[in-house]
Amino acid sequence: MKRQAIVLNVSAALFALGLLAIWQALAEMRVISPVFFPAPSRAISELVERLADGSAYPPILATCTRMLFGWLCASILGVVLGAVIGSSRIGRDYLEPMLEFVRPLPASAIIPVAILFLGLTNQMSVAVIAFGAIWPVLLSSVYGFSSIQGRLQEVSAVLGLSRIEYLRKIAIPSAMPDILSGIRVSLAISLILAVVTEMQASLPGIGRDIFMAQRSFRSVDLYGGLIVLGVIGFTVNYALVAFEKRVLRWRNPYS
Repeated sequence: MKRQAIVLNVSAALFALGLLAIWQALAEMRVISPVFFPAPSRAISELVERLADGSAYPPILATCTRMLFGWLCASILGVVLGAVIGSSRIGRDYLEPMLEFVRPLPASAIIPVAILFLGLTNQMSVAVIAFGAIWPVLLSSVYGFSSIQGRLQEVSAVLGLSRIEYLRKIAIPSAMPDILSGIRVSLAISLILAVVTEMQASLPGIGRDIFMAQRSFRSVDLYGGLIVLGVIGFTVNYALVAFEKRVLRWRNPYS
């Protein structure tokens, strides 16, 4: 099994390198103007220089901070509301209609409202990120809590478990696979919305750097920013996958 995983990882890496080689060849052939389509070697070289002189770290830190704060707010609120709606008929009757009304609203559509109330601030960005990223967590939590087997509820009643003990020992572990899948999706949405709010509100970060690079035709910096976003997304997703495997190792103890 491990050998097969290694082979798949190597194949994926070779495929990615092949795409970079094609990109490099097309750029050197000038099929498209270098102003719009620079070689990856130029973008990576410029990015390495910015990392070396330290100028790349402040925007990366700003974007990651907004992404993580918004994601944490969305995750906590989504799990709490999901537990209430999924395990309580009263909570479902009162909260579900309102949430179904708000859920179809695009997160980008509430940016003007968020700016109106919070201004061009980090709080505005975090609020928009939390609004857009909460739905995968909320929906997966509702499904996870509502699909708990009736036998487990009967066992908790027989054992005389309190509501808190039932949530901690039975409900949350049973719903955890669904919760974690929603949390992974919401993290990707958080990164997207962090960049969008930075572009819209001109907040310091990778999004603003990409937008300004596009406005001034600095395509090398633009593609360098996209590479950074890809690395951030890949890293946080890999970390969450490793965390999920560790938390849910009881599902496949022999892996």
